[in-house]
Amino acid sequence: MKIYIAEHAGLCFGVKRAIDIAEKTIAEAGGVNTYSLGPLVHNPYVVEKLNKNGLKIIDNIDSIKKGKIIIRSHGIPYNIQKKAEDLNLEIIDCTCPYVKSVQNRVKEYHNKGYKIIIIGDRNHPEVIGINGWCNNEGIIINEIEEAINLPAYKKVYIVSQTTNTHEKFEKLSNIIVQKSEEVKIFNTICNATNLRQKACIELAKKVDAVIVIGGYNSSNTNKLVEISKKYCNNVYHIELPKDLPLHEILKFNTIGITAGASTPDWIIKEVVNTMENIDNNEMLEAIENTMTKIHRGDIVKGKVIYVTDDEIMVNINYKADGIISREELSSDQNVKPKDLYKEGDEIEVYIVRLDDGEGNVVLSRKRLEIIKSWDELEEAFHNKKVLECTVLTDVKGGLSVLVNRVNGFIPASQVSVNYVSDLSSYIGKKLMARIIDFDKNKRKVVLSSKVIEEEELNKKIEELWNSLEVGKLIEGKVERLTDFGAFVDIGGLDGLIHISDLSWNRVKHPSEIVNVGDIVKVQVLDFNKDNNRISLGLKQTLPEPWDVFLSKRKIGDIVLGKVVNILDFGAFVRLEEGVDGLVHVSQISREHVDKPSDKLKVGQEVLVKIIDINEAEEKISLSIRAIEKELNEEANDDINFENQDMDLKVEDIINKN
Repeated sequence: MKIYIAEHAGLCFGVKRAIDIAEKTIAEAGGVNTYSLGPLVHNPYVVEKLNKNGLKIIDNIDSIKKGKIIIRSHGIPYNIQKKAEDLNLEIIDCTCPYVKSVQNRVKEYHNKGYKIIIIGDRNHPEVIGINGWCNNEGIIINEIEEAINLPAYKKVYIVSQTTNTHEKFEKLSNIIVQKSEEVKIFNTICNATNLRQKACIELAKKVDAVIVIGGYNSSNTNKLVEISKKYCNNVYHIELPKDLPLHEILKFNTIGITAGASTPDWIIKEVVNTMENIDNNEMLEAIENTMTKIHRGDIVKGKVIYVTDDEIMVNINYKADGIISREELSSDQNVKPKDLYKEGDEIEVYIVRLDDGEGNVVLSRKRLEIIKSWDELEEAFHNKKVLECTVLTDVKGGLSVLVNRVNGFIPASQVSVNYVSDLSSYIGKKLMARIIDFDKNKRKVVLSSKVIEEEELNKKIEELWNSLEVGKLIEGKVERLTDFGAFVDIGGLDGLIHISDLSWNRVKHPSEIVNVGDIVKVQVLDFNKDNNRISLGLKQTLPEPWDVFLSKRKIGDIVLGKVVNILDFGAFVRLEEGVDGLVHVSQISREHVDKPSDKLKVGQEVLVKIIDINEAEEKISLSIRAIEKELNEEANDDINFENQDMDLKVEDIINKN
């Protein structure tokens, strides 16, 4: 194995300067009250080392009362720097001189009226800092489409993130130039970056594999990875020597090494030493030590190498790669490998067999899903979680359901609070349920949707009790009738309409007024939660018959009524308003009547005339005789009232009244 190191790799001038200044500042302060506004550089190990020496990373300066604020190599917006100055904090400016130059130019040309356009990553701290020097009014673009959609400006000043590639900067700048009247371009790509990228290209062209060392969140390091992949098929991005993929790089004859601008020399040297000082036997042993020890039934993590229509190849850091067949991919046999995964995806797998006969490890996602499903169900059982089930079919004694990709069972008695005669009506439906019996070893899951219904019903009933008010009008359904009243369901609670509250008139049985299944509007008369009693009234929702009568009738009116009671002194007739009036025996007929029952019978319809209304005592006096007299005078003929035939003359009298 031959190792080549890029001519320009590792710490650039700006980063090295920032680290040197920071270390000196920390030492002078004795590791006390020294702060960095964000990570000093994009290398976690450098940042960690500085932190151990006393440099504290902060997100803002609001909580800092005194101390030294180190400005990171990427720079910060002007307003934040001004705020630190106003708080009388000591500022140690470690901004890279190249970046500082960009900030100063942006501020200058912004004040001259130019529209600042920054080519770079809008989320990168350097770009955020630069934009802060033109009052955050700059336009940040990073793609060709963004440059094409850029509006035309009269005066434009273009700068770049210092770690950009020349190729991208020139391509986007050329598009912007064509859209504006006056354009000034300041190529702010750091010369060190340019040299590093060119050296990376030359290196990638001549080796079998490239190792790029640097922080995973480092912009310039990621650009080196991007450039390397254009010229070399085997590129590995690592942060430390321990990240070296020894079992993979062993097969290459030539390996190139480059590093990002925030990577210290010691890390580069250690990577090189690791590769140079291990002979093949030691390398094999080292590789063996880095490999995952696997056994049948293990669950391991891996990375997808490639995906076809029938299988997925996975690198599980073992001496052989693993294969997931389509049958072992998912419980859903219709799903395709390419629908779920792509090259580079991190994936967790279950070890089925260590060798499929061709040297590959047999893996499964489906079995892992099932294992996880049972673990999740066990957790749901212990924590009494509510789960969604899909009913597959009705079976003897209940329902077969699918819950969290596992088959479960709901006994018939646990399906609903109501009796269910036909369980097949649930097939295909989704039910909310809770596990009431669970045994992972026996693969047993028993659920109840009834308990969820009961909880919801109890909650609804509690809310209903809390909403009840005496005098409130509510709607309900008549559930059953008794001799003493009607029971009405008002939404989970039963209330009683006593027979005396069904109607303003006397009722012998509730069935005279309501039937089972009727929807009625009732008034809450009283309730007692402790005794679970609710008194309802139906007649209270209706106008009082006496008031209706007074509003419609007057003395002299002739109306139709029905005999409801016969006594020795007369007969009571119920008028259409529901009030009863008395036809005294003397007012039944012009002829002498010994007993009212000689002329009238209960249930008979009669035509009567109102001859008196006593409002104070709510009494009505009626007369049949008076109508008989009028008809006799009108027709000069006797009328037989025994059968109460209604001829035209009677209708005329009613119409006349």
